[in-house]
Amino acid sequence: MAKNTLDFKNAIGVYNSGKYPLEVAFVFTPLGHQPPTPPRSTAIDLVSLWRQHAGVLWESGPHKDSCRAFIFEIHDFMVLQNIATYDDILIDKLVDRFRSRGNRNSTINRKLSALYRLLRKANRSGQIPRLPTYVRLRERNSRVRFLTAAEEAWMFHTIAQHNPHHELLCRFLVDTGARVGEALALKWNDIQGNTATFWITKSGKSRSVPLTIRAAQALSSARRFGGIGPFSTISYPNFKYNWNRARKLNNFDNDPHMVPHILRHTCASRLVQAGIDLRRVQSFLGHQTIQMTLRYAHLATDDLDQCAVALDAINSTTGTRASTTKPSPRQAKSKPAPKKTRENRQAERRKAAQPLQNNTA
Repeated sequence: MAKNTLDFKNAIGVYNSGKYPLEVAFVFTPLGHQPPTPPRSTAIDLVSLWRQHAGVLWESGPHKDSCRAFIFEIHDFMVLQNIATYDDILIDKLVDRFRSRGNRNSTINRKLSALYRLLRKANRSGQIPRLPTYVRLRERNSRVRFLTAAEEAWMFHTIAQHNPHHELLCRFLVDTGARVGEALALKWNDIQGNTATFWITKSGKSRSVPLTIRAAQALSSARRFGGIGPFSTISYPNFKYNWNRARKLNNFDNDPHMVPHILRHTCASRLVQAGIDLRRVQSFLGHQTIQMTLRYAHLATDDLDQCAVALDAINSTTGTRASTTKPSPRQAKSKPAPKKTRENRQAERRKAAQPLQNNTA
């Protein structure tokens, strides 16, 4: 009889907690036993959050594609590790996971930045209760790789053999320092005279750059391919595939720095080597901070010779003045003054008193 007795106290408690409806709460249970615990609710998954908010947070382009890959990579990791909450423990596990796969701190920062941007939107929408702590990892200045004139000729020639339009894009990128996404989004109306204006940039701020003769010729040649812009008909995946094919054919497949972004590094390096000051290089490339441009400062070491030339000019000028200028107070103090005798002091008093006597007379 005890086994089939209603435990009304437990049933009422379960019903009041809101976990079970009334018809489920009132069940025949042995006295003194609690009903089974309901399954633990899980937070909304990253893929669902991406589908809801990606269109608002990111504009279409290569940057959005990269962020999508980052989010889906983190989602797969959470599924494999059976992680359902977005907390500091998740961030620690992700950092450890990325480092074990050989990711540098800069790459980990980009992945976590995409995650945090999506979670911040979900938090404002009330979909997650709190945000995990996000502290950027310290990034070290990595090696700056740029193309030599010979490497540029080899790569551009190979790319042109498979797709001439892609080769025109490469010429434009290396002479403007533009990112691939910025060039693909360029429209014909953005080109006025000898200036190109990039409106869709990584920083969100537009910038205008003057065109070299080679860049202007590349734009003129790109008109035959049609489109609303010189490179609007180019698909980034196709361009990257063609680039990687040329990279392999020129035996650069073991060089991890031989990516399309190397054209931007090449432009910056050539500007610095030509003696352009870093502030102008920063404006030309659209860097938000001067620290980004300082990565190329070591290439301007030859320009320091002008400092020695300037100092030599100053030294030669001061050397000619040395014979005609009076000694400085320090130099005057270095020579001890002759000691005055009693007779010299009396003579100075008489000389000082003569004007007074003449005035009284």
